[in-house]
Amino acid sequence: MKKIYFRACTFFIPICLLISLYVYYEIQHFAHSPLPITKDTILTVPPGTGRIALETILLKNHLLVKTWLLRCLLIIEPQLAEFKAGTYYLLSGMSVKEMLELFASGKEAQFAISFIEGTHWHLWKNEMDKKDNIKHLLQNKTNAEVAQLFKLQSEGHIEGAFYPDTYFYSFGNSDLLILKRAHQKMNETVNQIWEQRNQSLPYKTPDELVTMASIIEKETSINAERKIIASVFINRLRLGMRLQSDPTVMYGLGKNYTEAITHKDLLTVTPYNTYIIPGLPPAPITMPGLASLNAAAHPEETDYLYFVANGEGGHTFSTNLVGHNRAVRAYREALKKKNER
Repeated sequence: MKKIYFRACTFFIPICLLISLYVYYEIQHFAHSPLPITKDTILTVPPGTGRIALETILLKNHLLVKTWLLRCLLIIEPQLAEFKAGTYYLLSGMSVKEMLELFASGKEAQFAISFIEGTHWHLWKNEMDKKDNIKHLLQNKTNAEVAQLFKLQSEGHIEGAFYPDTYFYSFGNSDLLILKRAHQKMNETVNQIWEQRNQSLPYKTPDELVTMASIIEKETSINAERKIIASVFINRLRLGMRLQSDPTVMYGLGKNYTEAITHKDLLTVTPYNTYIIPGLPPAPITMPGLASLNAAAHPEETDYLYFVANGEGGHTFSTNLVGHNRAVRAYREALKKKNER
């Protein structure tokens, strides 16, 4: 009897061992095989998802074929079964094990939205409204309601309240949350620049510095010119001259502005028309970036009082009206020659 038992053991043990090795090989092959996707995929793991529920989700999204292998893999590597709720970015070529490790890590998919300096609030809002992975809490809010949410001093006026940058967010984050980060970054940046500003500048508040920066932002995109343009406006403020900035006229006209400023536009009364009002406009005219904020806080020391486009992307600066008029004629002549080509 013992001999029969021994022979049976010597027969079945190798068979069981071979079967175990085969199953282990299949599990490992399955674990390291790529997901059956040809492009990057977004997948959401809801809160409370267990092993069976995950199987269902993976099958539904065609990310799994052999469920028994998944069950076996989670038994021999239980740390992979600690799924965390979230929305994940599955890359083409990612293995099954890498996917499970991602679910266990909780490193959710990160999306990006970019707010560009020199653009306006309505463009920022439109950009957020287009994103289907953002929770829209502000979509139907008026400018005044948004301004109230952020406790902005100028009711209904939002320009200059948020920092232009690229912001990363997880699936389902709200537009309000993203803007809170942009608002906080703007406040921190402005406060720091305000503390380090040239103390002799004629600003009464940080808001006035931001307003000046917004004008600089619209006047030039050339970094080397920003501080020089700032000096022109500072010199004018100190002398009691009107700023006479075309972008403030455009902003004040709003939807009534066409493609070119006319003499009538310069005479049209708005709170932002610096050809008519003294000093700075009541609020920023765009979202200024860091370079313009720094230029407003640290302008060059010059005697310039005028500037005009030079037809080559930059500007010509003048200390008096005679020189300015000469520069204007040169610009018009250059523009005429360019149009004749």
